Amino acid sequence: MKIGVIQASSQIEKNNMLYECTKDYGEVINFGCFENEENYSYVEIALEICLLISSQAVDFVVTGCSSGQGMMIACNSLPNLICGYLPTPQDAYLFGRINDGNVASLPLGLNYGWSGEINLKVTLQQLFEEPFGIGYPLKDAKRKQEDTKKIKALNQLCKKDIIEFLNEIDPSFINKVLSKNNVIDYILEQGKDKRIKQWILNRR
Repeated sequence: MKIGVIQASSQIEKNNMLYECTKDYGEVINFGCFENEENYSYVEIALEICLLISSQAVDFVVTGCSSGQGMMIACNSLPNLICGYLPTPQDAYLFGRINDGNVASLPLGLNYGWSGEINLKVTLQQLFEEPFGIGYPLKDAKRKQEDTKKIKALNQLCKKDIIEFLNEIDPSFINKVLSKNNVIDYILEQGKDKRIKQWILNRR
C-alpha cells in the first residue's frame, strides 16, 4: 500500500511523529505540512488529499487537524474520498475492517496530552494491522461488506466527476492548492489518472 502523510499547518509540530508512526505500514510519502512552507488550512489540505487519491498517486492518506473533525468533514465533502475520524484504536480498527475507506483523520490537538504519542501509535497500528474491508465481527462479514459496497456506490452517485468538480472551484482557492509543489509534482510523476494530470498541467 502506498500511503501519503499530510496534515494541516495548525499541527506542523506533529508531522514528524505522524510520519514515524505510519512508516512501517507501507511505502509512506511525507507531504508535510512543513515549517518552511506557507500555511495551509484543513480545507486546502483536504483538496490536496482529493487530488492525491483521485489521481491514484497514493492508495491511502493519513491526515489530521487540531480536532480531526474538520478534516474528516472536508474530506467527505470531496469526490472519491471516504474518510474516518479515528480518535481511538477501536475506531481505527473498525474503520479499516468495516468501512474500508481511503483517508484517516486523527485529532492532533484535541485531548492530545501526556502519552498522546502512544495513543497515536496504537491507533495507526490497529488501522493497518489487518486487511481492509474484511468485515467485523467475522460472523457478520458478508453483510458488513455488502453494506460498505452500498455506501461507496451512494458516495459516488452524490458527488460530481472530479474534472467537473475541479473546473467549478474558485481559481484563487485552487491556485493555492496547486502551489504546494511537493504534492503536485508527486501527482504528475506517480499519478495514474491522465485526466487529472493533464488538468494540472493546463492550470500551471
